[in-house]
Amino acid sequence: MTGAGTYLTRGFCGRCPACGEGRLFRAFLKVADHCEKCGEPFRYHRADDFPAYLVIILVGHIVVPIAMWIEIAYSPAYWLQAAIGLPLIIGMAIGLLQPTKGAVVALQWHMGMHGFAESKLARSS
Repeated sequence: MTGAGTYLTRGFCGRCPACGEGRLFRAFLKVADHCEKCGEPFRYHRADDFPAYLVIILVGHIVVPIAMWIEIAYSPAYWLQAAIGLPLIIGMAIGLLQPTKGAVVALQWHMGMHGFAESKLARSS
């Protein structure tokens, strides 16, 4: 039996949580209808805004302490803080959005949430 960490890792990497081989996304944030390898349906997911909220919390908890430390230790000019901080924040947010959405969809799949319950029952029998 495979653990939830395996499914979350597969989702975070953009792979099918069931087989780990097929793609979870057909576009940047568009989840595929099904896995092209094992046929597992993904159309039941209801990730909505939750991945974006998680990314905001994660990026904020990483960037704010670093920015505070830099401000206290070095007091750089505001233009320098903006020149470094804004690309860092935007890059981290865009870079983490798809993996976080993949992990949320994989978590819903693993827990049998929404329409994934019927799919989970079919897999177990």
